[in-house]
Amino acid sequence: MTRCLVTGGAGFIGSTLTDRLLAEGHEVDVVDDLSTGSLANLAEARSSGGRFRFHHLDIGAPDFHELVARRRPEVVFHLAAQASVPVSVARPLFDAEVNVLGTLRVLEAARSAKVQKVVYAASGGTLYGEPDAEDLPIAEHQPHGPLSPYGVSKMAPIDYMVTYRRLHGLEFTALALANVYGPRQDPHGESGVVAIFAERLVRNEPCVIFGDGEDTRDYVYVDDVVDAFARAARRGGGLVLNIGTGLQTSTNRLYGVLAAAAGSRLAPQRGPARPGDVRCNALDPDRASIHLGWKPWTPLEDGVAAVIASVRGRVGASR
Repeated sequence: MTRCLVTGGAGFIGSTLTDRLLAEGHEVDVVDDLSTGSLANLAEARSSGGRFRFHHLDIGAPDFHELVARRRPEVVFHLAAQASVPVSVARPLFDAEVNVLGTLRVLEAARSAKVQKVVYAASGGTLYGEPDAEDLPIAEHQPHGPLSPYGVSKMAPIDYMVTYRRLHGLEFTALALANVYGPRQDPHGESGVVAIFAERLVRNEPCVIFGDGEDTRDYVYVDDVVDAFARAARRGGGLVLNIGTGLQTSTNRLYGVLAAAAGSRLAPQRGPARPGDVRCNALDPDRASIHLGWKPWTPLEDGVAAVIASVRGRVGASR
C-alpha cells in the first residue's frame, strides 16, 4: 500500500485516478478547491472508507504545505491546474499564478515532506507548439514551443522539476497528455470539446465548430490516461512521456462520431477560429510504451459511446 496525494482530485481525470488508486488498495488524500472540480465526481471514493480523505483546499494556501507535512505522502499526483487556453490569453497573470507558482508550491511542499515522487500532468496538446506535418505524431525529442500562455505555464514546471530532481533528489515523471476525454468531464467549461458536444447533442442543441473544423487533435480516453498515471508512480523517473494515441482526429470527424453515437442529425454551427489554438496535434506514445509498459487501448468510437451513455444517464436523472 502506498500513501498518495492527488491535487485536482475532484476533476474528471483526478477523480478517475483516485478511484483507480483506491481500487488498487492505496491510501489517497485528495486536495481540490472545487473551482472546477465537483464532489459528485468523488461519490465512489467517499464511500470507500478510511483510506480516502478529501481536503477542500487551494494548493496556494499555507495550509496546503502543512497538510503535505502532516500526511507525508509517498507519491504526489499533481493535476490541479488552470486548463483553458482562452482564459490564459485573457488572464495570463492568473494562469501563471495557478500553473507555475502553484506547481512550485507543490514542489516545495513535497521537498519539505520528503515525498519520493511527483507525477505531473503536463499538456502534450500545447507543449510542442505548431509542429510541421512531417513531425506528426510528435515524439518527445521535438523542441518545445507553446503558442499560448497556458502552454508556457504548463511547460515551465517541467524545468523546475528537473532542477528539483538535481538539487533535492525529488523524483518526477511528467506525462504530456493529449486531449483527454471521458465521463465526468465538465460540459460547461471552455475546454473539453467531447463533453461540450456530447451534452448539447443529447439535449438536441446545436454545437459550434470554431474555424474550418479541419484542425486535428489526439483524443485519448480517461481510463487509458489514468493507467499511465498509476504506472508512473514507480516508473519513468526524470522523463517527459507522451500519453496519447498517435492518431489525428479532425473536429469535423469528431463531431460526426459524436452525432452518430447520440443518434443526432443536427448540423454544426460555425464560429471564428480561436486565438492560441494549435492547428494540428498528435503525440507519439512509443516512449511511454518503453518506460511505463503503457499503450492506449480504447478506440474513439468506444470512448465516445461511453461519454454519450454517461451524459444520457445524467440528463435523464435531472429531468
